[in-house]
Amino acid sequence: MTDNEIARGGRPSLDVVRTTHGQWGVEGTGDTSGFGTLEQTVTISPAAVRPYGSWFDEVVDILLELIAAEGLAGEDVIEKVVVDRGQLILFIVKEHAPMVAKMLRDDQDLRFELCLGTSAVHYPNDTGRELHAYTALFSITHNRQLAIEVVCSDEDPHMPTLVGVYPGNDWHEREAWDLMGIVFDDHPGLTRPAMPDDWVGHPQRKDYPLGGIPVEYKGAVVPPPDTRRSYN
Repeated sequence: MTDNEIARGGRPSLDVVRTTHGQWGVEGTGDTSGFGTLEQTVTISPAAVRPYGSWFDEVVDILLELIAAEGLAGEDVIEKVVVDRGQLILFIVKEHAPMVAKMLRDDQDLRFELCLGTSAVHYPNDTGRELHAYTALFSITHNRQLAIEVVCSDEDPHMPTLVGVYPGNDWHEREAWDLMGIVFDDHPGLTRPAMPDDWVGHPQRKDYPLGGIPVEYKGAVVPPPDTRRSYN
């Protein structure tokens, strides 16, 4: 039994990266929002175990052959293969992401010609891998969809752009930079599409302060939810 399997049924165990309490992470003084008892566990799916099922094994095998033809080892390019909720997700080492994207687009047996965009997720407790870029790809030829996921750290938030392979991804990567702070190297115009150019920080990151505007009502001021104290 492998490390990412559990004894009961041999099912892969989830990687727990964070457990949150309350709605806004208020600690010590309590939370007057009414969400104080809310608890949420944040997990990341582990590597899947062969056979992956459906057409997933075929696609991974073809991709491994193409990688080997480039003189590279599969494990040096593909970090892990995840099958989650019926979807195939390939975690790719960031420096090889454009190469893999081109393989997925151009090979006649793969033909993932359509990029559906890149979105980003921030896991502050996934040390050294805090920022995840998730790119969904669709094969019009074969009617299949998969995703590639690339990670980088808060301290070095760089990864290669995919615009050279999928030009339509230009705007999506700009948004991921603007709101999450992922720097897509060699992007043709990495500017903010939503926030002002002089805005400091990236407001959808989990460690970004909630801020908010204090509301004054009949002489009393209601502060933003993450700064409230409990009166219970």
